Amino acid sequence: MGVNLRELIPDNARQEVELKALKGRVVALDAYNALYQFLAAIRQPNGTPLMDRQGRVTSHLSGLFYRTINLAEAGIKPVYVFDGKPPELKKKELESRFARREEAEKKYEVARKTGRVEEARKYAVQAIRLTKEMVEDSKRLLTAMGIPWVQAPEEGEAQASYIARKGDAWAAGSQDYDSLLFGAPRLARNLTITGKRKLPGKDVYVTIKPEIIELDKLLKSLGITREQLILIGIILGTDYNPGGLPGYGPKNALNLVKTLKDPERILNAIQSRLPQYDVRRIYEYFLKPTVTDDYKIEFREPNMEEIKRILVDEHDFNIDRVKRAYERLRKAYKENLRSRHVGLDAWFG
Repeated sequence: MGVNLRELIPDNARQEVELKALKGRVVALDAYNALYQFLAAIRQPNGTPLMDRQGRVTSHLSGLFYRTINLAEAGIKPVYVFDGKPPELKKKELESRFARREEAEKKYEVARKTGRVEEARKYAVQAIRLTKEMVEDSKRLLTAMGIPWVQAPEEGEAQASYIARKGDAWAAGSQDYDSLLFGAPRLARNLTITGKRKLPGKDVYVTIKPEIIELDKLLKSLGITREQLILIGIILGTDYNPGGLPGYGPKNALNLVKTLKDPERILNAIQSRLPQYDVRRIYEYFLKPTVTDDYKIEFREPNMEEIKRILVDEHDFNIDRVKRAYERLRKAYKENLRSRHVGLDAWFG
């Protein structure tokens, strides 16, 4: 879920762009975030995901394959960063998510059996699970495609932000704003869900474009430091303290931080209201998360035989569609991934 900072981000720190504006840029994508998006979006009308003949879910592979090719054709160089072992701080949130999924699965079955299609679809999305087998298949597919991926020791988003902070990527890519708390100089949103999307529960479609948020511009506009931004996130609620401080929205959180100013005073104020959480540990984790320097970002020529083995032979994808997509990927590799391009800096500076 992550922290919701959207209301606090001013227009001068956020910019909608076309994919082509990011040509030549390496973006470290939160892999789990992207895979969950594919699982949620790529579904049949009744809410069930795409599956092969053995009943194994394939929505994530379809999204990963075709969307990654779209990014490569636009000249974006995606690097997928996978979660490792969840930090102990996240235990309560993970338990809560598990319980919500269990409840959603029960409601989905009831809605499906009674023919309530729209309701069934809603609960099916809420019941999404990403299994170890799905993650391993995703890594195998990326390797076959020649797209680099990184194994994080803990949080993928923290590792992606670290890669961007080091300069090995231009931005961290995620739907969540936590990347900003982890210190990513830029956050790229909507890269894996660009296009027309249906609003939940409504017969309304909206156009979603990629969005870039710059950390320095955000901090300068709000008149705060990154440390204070982390504290705002904790006040609003993070994966490590869901719910945050009761009664505090974005504007109140910003006012509290700017009034108290000193991180120690703010930490003490938050801790007194949230005794069930170790607020200082959460704060320090955002400042210094567990990450690794043991990674290599290298784009390689795609391997059609291996792609076919994974998608067609193992998961029943249409061979003709896969071949056409492979040719697009192969061309994108030669034109964009293998060579160097200078990105458009007119706005980004």
